[in-house]
Amino acid sequence: MAEKDLFQTSDLVPLLAERGVNLSREQVYRLVTQEPQRLSMDALAALCDVLDCTPNDLIEVKAVNTQVRKTAEAGLRDIQAPVQRSTIRRPNLS
Repeated sequence: MAEKDLFQTSDLVPLLAERGVNLSREQVYRLVTQEPQRLSMDALAALCDVLDCTPNDLIEVKAVNTQVRKTAEAGLRDIQAPVQRSTIRRPNLS
């Protein structure tokens, strides 16, 4: 923002509105100062246009709360089949 001489978050409000993204001053402030929970593609495109940058310049991707998912094959390997003993019976040979 500073490279574009935008030193207050409220400076973004009219620039975003010109591009069809109508956000309040409070929404823009939260967007700039906090990690947004969600962001519309229109708002992202407008920000990139206003700031003359790419989404990669604005967004840092990091994995959070990742869990290792078990696949069906991995689950099958963990399950052992029960052992059955077999008995061979021979007919009486008399």
